[in-house]
Amino acid sequence: MLIRNARLWPPRAHAGFPLTDVRITGDRIAECAAGLRPVPAEDDIDANGCALLPGLHDHHVHLLALAAARASVRAGPPWVRTAAELRTALREADASAPPDAWLRCVGYHESVAGDLDRWAVDRLLPHRPVRIQHRTGALWVVNSLAATRLRLEECDLAAVERDSDGRPTGRVWRMDAWLAGRVPGAPPDLAVVSAEAACLGVTGFTDATPGATETDLQSLAGALADGTIAQRVHCMAPPEVSLPACQKLGLGPAKILLDDDALPPLHELSDRMRHAHAAGRPVAVHCVTRVQLVLTLAALDAAGRLPGDRIEHGAVIRAATLPDLRGLTVVSQPHFVGERGEQYASDVAPEDLPDLWRLRSLRAAGVAVAAGSDAPFGGADPWHVMRSATARPENLGPGEAIGPAAAIGLFLGEPSAPGTPRRVAPGRLADLVLLRCRPAEAVRSLAADLVEATFVGGELVYARPG
Repeated sequence: MLIRNARLWPPRAHAGFPLTDVRITGDRIAECAAGLRPVPAEDDIDANGCALLPGLHDHHVHLLALAAARASVRAGPPWVRTAAELRTALREADASAPPDAWLRCVGYHESVAGDLDRWAVDRLLPHRPVRIQHRTGALWVVNSLAATRLRLEECDLAAVERDSDGRPTGRVWRMDAWLAGRVPGAPPDLAVVSAEAACLGVTGFTDATPGATETDLQSLAGALADGTIAQRVHCMAPPEVSLPACQKLGLGPAKILLDDDALPPLHELSDRMRHAHAAGRPVAVHCVTRVQLVLTLAALDAAGRLPGDRIEHGAVIRAATLPDLRGLTVVSQPHFVGERGEQYASDVAPEDLPDLWRLRSLRAAGVAVAAGSDAPFGGADPWHVMRSATARPENLGPGEAIGPAAAIGLFLGEPSAPGTPRRVAPGRLADLVLLRCRPAEAVRSLAADLVEATFVGGELVYARPG
């Protein structure tokens, strides 16, 4: 394939955006120069002066959960804001669902109807098994019928919450895999997720689902091999999990999940980091509170750091902590400021508000920063994430906004080193996105509908209709 008359992004220093031709041979870029001529049997695409970028990589996403969310009831803001609206959403879904099917609901926030338990969900819909996920992804709440079918009364797992009388409350914590194995339903449609991402110029994902097993990786490898997923997938997994043979599947860091109400002792956390590092694997530590970040940095000091160690989210970062983050990569979700700003303003401690979802100050401190959608717990559109990075609300750290070019760069990093930019250059994988405008226009709008075509390994996986 030959793509002619393209303007390459990101630009080389002092070179601007000269017209360049890009030849692709197999799954790699073979040449980048002006004046290349098509050869026989070579597809010839005239970019007409438009921008050609490395394909966007979503550095933090949950693929199966995202696919499952498409078939779920939206139970929280902005779609549902009151208890009455939640009741209506459940009853409309109940009316259209097959008899005895489970209702899966996502995105709940306590601003809608308070803290839910099984009895609260019974009052909304008692006659069908229902499970409702909090928008953080940490908590599921089921009604009494679902609790009976799951046999929560007999379950002795600590993650099953009980009241003072020892009865299950219907609230289960961090139990996604356990629930998925016990709740009937069709498998999530990963093909639709992949196709929608290709329309947005996404050529790769880092799947951040905690506790991935070899079976999970084999399933992903199968979906990549048969074309269900067109993109490449970099998968977080525990150190003992090995990678199946699959050209488009890579092994990412070992994810460590932290919750404030169950934080491990410092020595246990540092031991987990040492274990991962000894296996040659960096760690990716889930940090959404100030306490989690402080504990993580202390554990990394004790365990030692490995290139590729990451902070996932970095939702609250005190200014005094910025120098300690150098050498790590913070994978952020700046769109949460817009999507959840209303709740942040009322729920977050006032002293933490200036420290939410830093970007500009991290970059100024020399800290590598990248972005992931965290979909389905955030919007899946990377262009929306970019726009959010450039415009912050007045009450939530407006000084943390970054420029549009830097915002695009949040999705151009290497999967294994998100702070290291990929380029359109000979020898690189031909994972590319062609826009239908020049670079300056793309920077002005950061709009998803600018994507003209998406290529993975030199193969066209999306072309704009018409």
